[in-house]
Amino acid sequence: MTQPPSPLQIGPHTVSPPVVLAPMAGITNAPFRTLCREFTGGAGLFVSEMITTRALVERNDKTMRLIHFDAAEKPRSIQLYGVDPDTVGRAVRMIADEDMADHVDLNFGCPVPKVTRRGGGSALPFKRPLLRAILRAAVGNAGGLPVTMKMRKGIDDDHLTYLDAGRIAVEEGVTAIALHGRTAAQHYGGQADWSAIARLREHVPEIPVLGNGDIWSAGDAVRMMRETGCDGVVVGRGCLGRPWLFGDLVAAFDGTGPEGYARPSLREVAAVMLRHARLLGEWLGDEARGVIDFRKHVAWYTKGFSVGSQARQRLAVATSLAELEGLLAELDLDQPWPAGADGPRGRTSGKSRVVLPDGWLRDPYEDVTPPEEAEADTSGG
Repeated sequence: MTQPPSPLQIGPHTVSPPVVLAPMAGITNAPFRTLCREFTGGAGLFVSEMITTRALVERNDKTMRLIHFDAAEKPRSIQLYGVDPDTVGRAVRMIADEDMADHVDLNFGCPVPKVTRRGGGSALPFKRPLLRAILRAAVGNAGGLPVTMKMRKGIDDDHLTYLDAGRIAVEEGVTAIALHGRTAAQHYGGQADWSAIARLREHVPEIPVLGNGDIWSAGDAVRMMRETGCDGVVVGRGCLGRPWLFGDLVAAFDGTGPEGYARPSLREVAAVMLRHARLLGEWLGDEARGVIDFRKHVAWYTKGFSVGSQARQRLAVATSLAELEGLLAELDLDQPWPAGADGPRGRTSGKSRVVLPDGWLRDPYEDVTPPEEAEADTSGG
């Protein structure tokens, strides 16, 4: 990139560099957001885990913990999932009235069956009137808070929705759109279609468009912005076990370039792992629970390093910080950053069929009432 990109404007909030942490269930809690933010010096936008609107309105205990923000988090960003316009509107008004956040993002991108089978997530934009009603309720109750949305290209290649959804979003006052360049049918398999991001950028010139999908390194982010003309990038799986990627993104966009990218040794990675586990324990109020919650991150942090399957297995069943620290100390911590450490992490499988409510694809302009159980699950996935 020959010159730094323009700052991203999300309502009154300037995001510079234009980098956003994607909401990920069970991952982007307050401790992980703290880690990522530390590598940027506070720059960027870091979004909470997905919060179910019904659970928020009912003040579910788990949900109320998930919307906790550290004092240093500015702006505070919440992602909401909902399928009922009235409930979404009530949740957004609650956030605005009680000063729970500074920005609300709406989830229309989740492809998992337990969400799409109820007409939510990436299934919902197919029903254009329902999408419009939800966006209108959210923006109308936001009290000045910027409302954005994250979506996919559509349900599958025969049912693309992103251009219609983008136009509806503009008409209803949405502040910005993030597009994951995959359909729901692809889940996380195959390759993200960055050309769709470019088409959306041309289709809705009135508001910022952010690109998402297959950003595994700072170089990928620079290339996406150059190839698509998007206004910012959203990073999800690329930061799993790599919270310093956000520091790399700052270096990429401020002109420092590759010489400013982190290439931590295993010793440095181990120190980040311990800090991550410690932060989780403090957040949960229980060291053992924090370590147990951390264990899913072990394979991501150690990817590419010569650790061995037995050592990874032992790390993945640790139950205390002392045990985790002792197991890490047994590794060859002087290993430099390995050549194979970048690349896909997290879910990579693709699916061929999206689970939908009966008759969902019959008519995109049909008025539908979401099933009562559509928001029965609590937040965070």
